Amino acid sequence: MFGRNESKAWRLARRRLNCGRQGLSVRELLVALIVLLVFAGLVVIVMGNARRRAWSAKSENNLHLLVQANLHYAADHGGSFCPAQDMTGLTRWHGGRATLMEKFNPTKGFLYPYLRDGGESLLCPFFQQYPTNNESFETGAGDYGYNEMYIGGTPQNPFVPEKITNVTNPARTIMFADTCLPRSQGIQEYPFCEPYQAANHDGSLGAAMTPTVHFRNGGLAQVAWCDGSVTAEPPTRLGGVNIYGGDAGKYHVGWIGPAQNNGWWNPKQDPGLHAGEK
Repeated sequence: MFGRNESKAWRLARRRLNCGRQGLSVRELLVALIVLLVFAGLVVIVMGNARRRAWSAKSENNLHLLVQANLHYAADHGGSFCPAQDMTGLTRWHGGRATLMEKFNPTKGFLYPYLRDGGESLLCPFFQQYPTNNESFETGAGDYGYNEMYIGGTPQNPFVPEKITNVTNPARTIMFADTCLPRSQGIQEYPFCEPYQAANHDGSLGAAMTPTVHFRNGGLAQVAWCDGSVTAEPPTRLGGVNIYGGDAGKYHVGWIGPAQNNGWWNPKQDPGLHAGEK
């Protein structure tokens, strides 16, 4: 009798000890899982935003370095900006090559002596996220393009750069920008930032150009201006399919600012043209 009473007491004690330790219900498990998934999603978003901010800061710094290098070049060359390229096409602002069939060597470019580590660190992190074309014929530009039509050259002579004193609206004249050239199988580096239209020898406008401004920073393109500032600009217009089979619209490539008289590319533009937009 005593043994049976002891057994009952023990069973009662076990029930009390197990009180509140029953397993979670299916509903509770689902709620917990949803909370974990939401939390994980928030972490991914926060980390992604932080990464994009870091990339944006890196690209902005790269453009500042390019502008400063060009201004230092001008200080050493009578106030003239760095040439976009020479008459042979073998030496450009970003590199040089022995023949037209070779890739550019960044150490042979006009700006090389004025860039920290020769520009090897000037790689845009946003550019690296796009599929690149393995047949690229341009390398060494750090994924940025120079305003070669009006700053690295002029309509009167594409191999003679413009002088600082001839830029009437430096705060709204492009020097460098995020660029690329769409190809059929991806994008490639492209060292020039092309305006809306080609400029004739007399300054008049000619044929439409293939766009190269790349809106890769959250739908914006970072632009370095001749006054040394850097801003992020939205597209005014995106391009279409070019002669290389690349879809500019697909890869977010186009132009910025007003098209009138090549707008923000042209240092001879009216200083009041959209000046208040900056």
